[in-house]
Amino acid sequence: MSHKATLEFTIRRAQPSDVDDIAAAHLDSIRSIGPQYYSADIVNDWGGRVKGALYLEAMGGGEVFFIAVGTSNGRTDVIGFSSHGVDGDEHHAGVYVRGAAARAGVGSALLRTAEAAAMAAGASSIHLDSSLAAVEFYKANGFEEVGRGEHRLWSGRSMACVSMRKVLGPSRRLGA
Repeated sequence: MSHKATLEFTIRRAQPSDVDDIAAAHLDSIRSIGPQYYSADIVNDWGGRVKGALYLEAMGGGEVFFIAVGTSNGRTDVIGFSSHGVDGDEHHAGVYVRGAAARAGVGSALLRTAEAAAMAAGASSIHLDSSLAAVEFYKANGFEEVGRGEHRLWSGRSMACVSMRKVLGPSRRLGA
């Protein structure tokens, strides 16, 4: 039996009215988890332009976002989000969760939701550039490392990242 409290949450497709809550969850993730992997300058630059308008613009370009909504201390909040988008013929996904929601199953549930959207859109694989903070999470969820590189932040600083890929397909569980 686990000693960690169960985190109750629901997942739904995000709407344009959710973009500020998505930005708040993204900033919390960057600021609470990022410092374990990156310098303060990188963390500050990484979160420096995270605002609701970014997600609104992405939604307008066809990217789909899913949010996990949970209640903690009597307050309901967006505790994480995932996304699925297509660039040319390549499908992309990403997941961020608040620090307090890390390792509680929220990220994995959000990732499964984004993967289902990708498969419904005809994807046979998903590609992403992971922060160093999320590499083990993505590996645990079936992604493999295909390369290492750097993401150029708005400030001009470089942030180390890992290119990853997951082949999608029907479930191969017994009885499925």
